[in-house]
Amino acid sequence: MIHEYIQSNQDRFLKELFELLRIPSVSADSRHASDVRRAAEYVVEKLKAAGAEKVELMETKGHPIVYGEKMVDPKQPTVLVYGHYDVQPPDPLELWNSPPFEPTVRDGKIFARGACDDKGQVYMHIKAFEIMMKHNLLSCNIKFMIEGEEEVGSDNLGTFVKENKAKLKADVILISDTSLISLDQPSITVGLRGLSYMEVEVTGPNRDLHSGVYGGAVANPVNILSKMIASMHDEDGHITIPGFYSKVAELSAAERKAMNDAPFDLNEYKRELGIDEIKGEKGYTTLERTGIRPTLDVNGIWGGYTGEGAKTVLPSKAHAKISMRLVPDQEPQEITDLFTKYFISIAPKSVKVKVIAHHGGEPAVTPTDSKAYHAASKAFEEVWGKSPIPTRDGGSIPIVALFKKELGLDTVLMGFGLDTDALHSPNEHYGIRNFLIGIETIVAFYKYYGGAES
Repeated sequence: MIHEYIQSNQDRFLKELFELLRIPSVSADSRHASDVRRAAEYVVEKLKAAGAEKVELMETKGHPIVYGEKMVDPKQPTVLVYGHYDVQPPDPLELWNSPPFEPTVRDGKIFARGACDDKGQVYMHIKAFEIMMKHNLLSCNIKFMIEGEEEVGSDNLGTFVKENKAKLKADVILISDTSLISLDQPSITVGLRGLSYMEVEVTGPNRDLHSGVYGGAVANPVNILSKMIASMHDEDGHITIPGFYSKVAELSAAERKAMNDAPFDLNEYKRELGIDEIKGEKGYTTLERTGIRPTLDVNGIWGGYTGEGAKTVLPSKAHAKISMRLVPDQEPQEITDLFTKYFISIAPKSVKVKVIAHHGGEPAVTPTDSKAYHAASKAFEEVWGKSPIPTRDGGSIPIVALFKKELGLDTVLMGFGLDTDALHSPNEHYGIRNFLIGIETIVAFYKYYGGAES
């Protein structure tokens, strides 16, 4: 019945998703503030149409949060569904094969910014809810909280959660914003890395200088910044910030073996990325490097003249954005402080340094022995015919730790994307099969979690 309903309504489901994807809800760009709100209003409209009650656009100091609920029985457990309707900037635009905000289907995949992260995955929950309402299948209570600032650090979500604890009272959080191992092998994410995001500025002379007149006599901030960044890793790929690893939780040999037993083809990994060799921290596999080890990466670097043609300039300033992915039990603020102190300490006297801390988030590990996790596992077994493998995800969803701290709730991370979906990159995409089978699996989760078939 469920499968048939999804198939017969597939075109409508996709049409609605495409309408949401056409809204350029880029939360990082103030020029798109009205578009972010328009996306929120669209989610409100579709939640109401699906049968949710008390649906409202709740204001914050930033972008609004969409809330809605359906309480079928106060004696039954309550699931709080979290997701986000904002998206990453689409730049660089010239690398897209089709316009980022005009959904295009190629090879069974939807190409658009936000297709997978997170509009496509959020919309699965709205359609699963519609199905359960249509067929009177909702056996537990459900609440929705869909925000518009996830891609910029969820700055206002913490305040919102603290001020609305009664409204958000639930038994478990359900999130689809992670990936599967593959369409042949389902998985459930049980660990997420945390984040510390920094911006640095290195200043040399008080203005841009002629590189012929002053070159070789005055410090070049771009050269110095490059050397400073390079010095933050040693030859073995270890991060050189003193104290950086002091609180890193080490996994046992058995836990590491279980992680590496997951299906993974290194040659296919390299082929898909167009690289000849992998690189990372010595002594760890690729799966471990992206799941259980902390990192430090430059996300952007600029300075001097970058326009067309040539300009022989010795720049006054150089800038970089740097992110550090953290693992249990690293604390974002402590890592931010360690980075700041170290970065300033390695700067030569020929330049001045400014360090700006942007957003961050706690790492998180979710339980595999809860009723909700078992319900998710049974849902995958029913729909996919295979048991899901628990995995650690390299990305960050800071609100998972926030929900545990403020609401006392664990999270089930039931994501349906793939690592190859080009999240945050040009040509982001999401498989139509992922979208449709995700809806069916979510419906099955409620069947098991609500106790109809426990």
